[in-house]
Amino acid sequence: MRFGDVEDLRGLSIRLQMSNTFYESSGQWWFSVESVSLLYNTSEEAVFNASEVYAPASSSYHCIHVSSLQRYSALLLPSTEPARRWSVTFTNFQIQAFNVTSGKFSPASDCATFLTPAILMGLITSLILLLVLAYALHMVIHLKHIEHDDEHKAEIYYPQNPDQPDHCCVENVAEKNILYCSQENN
Repeated sequence: MRFGDVEDLRGLSIRLQMSNTFYESSGQWWFSVESVSLLYNTSEEAVFNASEVYAPASSSYHCIHVSSLQRYSALLLPSTEPARRWSVTFTNFQIQAFNVTSGKFSPASDCATFLTPAILMGLITSLILLLVLAYALHMVIHLKHIEHDDEHKAEIYYPQNPDQPDHCCVENVAEKNILYCSQENN
């Protein structure tokens, strides 16, 4: 792309070097932007290596920001000394290297990341709520009914009063838990 003279720069042009590679794992051709070159003042060149700017050859690539700035994920990395003096940002960037028909872009492969901070917080919150629900279900399943509480009581021994005569104490006859009490004779 040639822009001519722009402010103090003479003959500004931007070159995009792209490649087309077949990947057997996906079974299709993918294009990628290898580098972006800024040519200015007829002899100076700033070259940026592009990272993660790729899409299937049958579609286009779209990104809100393709930039050398960290706040925009720095997809363009300076590879020459003159490039370190430049900050380059393409906004609403869309490119298609191959299979362009009737001058229109094919459906775009977007650069949006899948794990944004909002999505990460939503996942963490969902996990916490799921753990609370699992704990609550565990507690409900293991509840004991009040009417069945008598079955789990231990036998209770009531010691004899020394003033009372010898006799037997019987407890929980329904369950045949019999406790015999006797007093030794001296």
